[in-house]
Amino acid sequence: MDNEQRTVVCGPGTRPVRGERRVNGVLAAVRGLLSYAVSVDAVPRSVLGQIYELADSRDLPEEAQGEETGLYYRLRARNRLQEPQADVDRASDEEIVAMFFVCRSARDRLIVLLHARVGLRRGQVAGLRRSDCHLLPDSRHLGCDYSGAHVHVKRRRNRNGAWSKSKKEWIQPLDFLVVQGFDLYLDERFEILGAGGSDFLLVNLFREPLGAPMPPEAMGELFERVGVRAKLSRKVPPHMARRAFGSNVADAGGSWDEVQVLLGHSHPSSAVPYLIPDRARLREAIERVPSPRALSGRGER
Repeated sequence: MDNEQRTVVCGPGTRPVRGERRVNGVLAAVRGLLSYAVSVDAVPRSVLGQIYELADSRDLPEEAQGEETGLYYRLRARNRLQEPQADVDRASDEEIVAMFFVCRSARDRLIVLLHARVGLRRGQVAGLRRSDCHLLPDSRHLGCDYSGAHVHVKRRRNRNGAWSKSKKEWIQPLDFLVVQGFDLYLDERFEILGAGGSDFLLVNLFREPLGAPMPPEAMGELFERVGVRAKLSRKVPPHMARRAFGSNVADAGGSWDEVQVLLGHSHPSSAVPYLIPDRARLREAIERVPSPRALSGRGER
């Protein structure tokens, strides 16, 4: 056992041992503990004034004010650190294509498509069952009256730890590229496993135990491997591929309510962080703005 003692040296310019998010989490726990102590008369009520300040509903966003009208008061936490804003970005189409072409199996290519062209989260991808996938134009023989190829995204408890963040079930349409990806993967799976294997869609084909469902963590590991193999200049995790899907729908003229439903969100505003316009579309938006000369009717001299 190594008896060497390790010391942490802090000073100007060094990274803090505890970041803003962790400090805020500790403060929230302390406030909760003290609030409980006040409720059971273990500490004086004056303590609340030291950890909370009185605020009212006027500083809340409109969607957070609820249906009740009128002014009401609430407690707002004191001593909260400003957390740095995390950079949010999407995978570019070039990055998605590069990763797709370096995949070494039809299964891995389908996984990339389910994130980048269907917009599913990794837990939703890992949780798909074969019975959730309806690939024919008419699925009425399966008891489904939704026309066209699609998958049913469901929230259920899965033995591989997969979990859909969305509480509601919804139907996600598939385009012809994804359907082709399904066909190639199902042929690959049948060649290796025959009709056996788990009822999950995505299973182990090249490592033991064969036929076992892939866990959600395997999706991130796959994206990391193919990103290195494609020699990308940055890491592109599955969620950046999901943002690319939402942004591409918007770039193609999709409305907010369409993006909302396709991403499985309950409110259109929830889709805003996923809408990162392509730079070319931003340039086109600027160039569509008429010049003052054109508005005034005067020609250029």
